[in-house]
Amino acid sequence: MTRVKRGYTARRRRKKIRLFASTFIGAHSRLTRTTTQQRMRALVSSHRDRSRKKRVFRRLWITRINAVTRENRVFYSYSKLIKNLYKKKLLLNRKILAQIALSNKNYFDMISNQIKE
Repeated sequence: MTRVKRGYTARRRRKKIRLFASTFIGAHSRLTRTTTQQRMRALVSSHRDRSRKKRVFRRLWITRINAVTRENRVFYSYSKLIKNLYKKKLLLNRKILAQIALSNKNYFDMISNQIKE
């Protein structure tokens, strides 16, 4: 029987996985089976954390806005501020409000006083 030379499909697949896992430590970057397992795990984690990241940033913005509203300048809570924002139809999202609250507190006070009236 003649010798059969294997194709390059499997080698290409493994090479692609190895490139993905090249920054992993130890056997996770060297052994094919553990590399594929770690790759699957990494992709699952990245998919899960994309939506988690949105949650975390929203919580951060809410905390920042609440901290500024509870200072001596403005005498009510975050929830009342948001409620009054919607009542006055002043549509500013939480990200922008948090940036304003951090960078320019006087402007934030003007917004909150306008809403209060």
